[in-house]
Amino acid sequence: MQTRGLLYEELNQIRRELNLMAARVEMDLGKALTVLHSGGKELVKEVKEGGQAVDALQLKIEDMALVLIATQQPVARDLRELLTVFKITSNLERIGDHCIHLVKAAARFSRKPPFRSVERIERMAKTGQEMLKAAFSAYLAQDVNAARKAAALDDIIDSEHKALTEEVLNLMKKKPELVKAAARLLKLSGFMERLGDHATNICEGIIYIGEGKHEKLNH
Repeated sequence: MQTRGLLYEELNQIRRELNLMAARVEMDLGKALTVLHSGGKELVKEVKEGGQAVDALQLKIEDMALVLIATQQPVARDLRELLTVFKITSNLERIGDHCIHLVKAAARFSRKPPFRSVERIERMAKTGQEMLKAAFSAYLAQDVNAARKAAALDDIIDSEHKALTEEVLNLMKKKPELVKAAARLLKLSGFMERLGDHATNICEGIIYIGEGKHEKLNH
């Protein structure tokens, strides 16, 4: 009984650390949005430093999970959650990378916005923030239905990505001088589209924890 108590105590600590990691990524995404919308070069450095903090948390959390698996021999749902921890940290780390890509590009676009399509990038990033917040709320509550609802927000990101791609490609045909800037915007939109995919992967992990099945969402 004492061993089980230690398991749950350590598992709750991992959940708290994961929540810190997710909150850091969400905060960095918000900073990138600020730069995209109104500028602020000082935030670029902060987001880069945030990426380092996220990387450190990933290593810390994964080490905690490995020790717990090795020493407490969890089974059933507890084991599924500990295995899913690695999927969650990996996807959070990738989202953090996309935040850095966004803030770097945002610093350039804020000086001279080349297209109105930048507004679509803002909507994609805001939806990504909402997805991440909803996914972690679902994780902490262990609510698989909430996870499915969070994942459904990825449809908004995909729709914006598709519309932006069409807009920018048409503009490139009309104004070849904007090709270089347009290519950067398309690349950035692709990063935001993948951000949504990573958040969806986290939601899939929550479903695996709760139901023990690998369910593909929004594919």
